Amino acid sequence: MTAISIIGLGNMARALAGRALAGGHAVEIIGRDQVKAKELAATLGGASVGTPGAAPTGDIVILAMPYAVAAAVVRQYGNALSGKVIVDITNPVTPDLQGFVVPDNSSGAQELAKAAPGDAPVVKAFNTVFSHILAAGPAEDRPLDIFIAGDDEQAKARLSAFVESLGLRPWDIGELFMARALENVGLLELGLMTHSVKHTNFSLGLTVLD
Repeated sequence: MTAISIIGLGNMARALAGRALAGGHAVEIIGRDQVKAKELAATLGGASVGTPGAAPTGDIVILAMPYAVAAAVVRQYGNALSGKVIVDITNPVTPDLQGFVVPDNSSGAQELAKAAPGDAPVVKAFNTVFSHILAAGPAEDRPLDIFIAGDDEQAKARLSAFVESLGLRPWDIGELFMARALENVGLLELGLMTHSVKHTNFSLGLTVLD
C-alpha cells in the first residue's frame, strides 16, 4: 500500500482517487474548499481529507489542478514536500489550443520542478488520458497506457509500481525534458477531440509488435 495525496477536486482528482482506493492505497484529498473536499471523500468512500497548507501525508503527491495555479501551490507547500514524489498531470496549453504557456525550451513539469524542493522529484504522468477513461480503466482486454517522464529513476520506479497497482500499464519515456513530448501529446489529443474524433471517448497507447 502506498500513501497518496491528491491536491485538487476536479474530475482527474476523482478518477485518480477512485482507482487508488480500489487498488488498496491510502488516499488523502486536499482542496481549498473543505466542504467540497469532504463531499468528494464521502462520495469515494475511504479517503481522508487533508488541510490546505499542511504537509501532505502521502509519499506521492499528485497535482490534479490547472497548470496556471500549480506552481503557486508547489511554492506554498515549500519544504513540506521534501522527500515526496510530485506528480504533474497538467497540460499547460493556451486557451485557443494553439500552443503552450511555458517557454519554448521548457515544459510545465520542468517549470514546476524549479519551484519544488531539491529533494522532491517531479515526474510527469497521467496527462495523456482523459478523466472518464482513467476512471473506467482498461476495456476489452486493451491496456491503458500511462507515460512517465522524470530525472529521478527511483521516483519513476515508485510511480510505475503505483500505476501497475491501478491495473494500468506504465511506460518510462526518459528524463524530465521528455515532458515536453507528453504535453504535445496532450495537445494532439485536444486537436483530435476538436477536429476529427469530436468526442473524448478515446485514448492513445502503445502497441508492441512481436
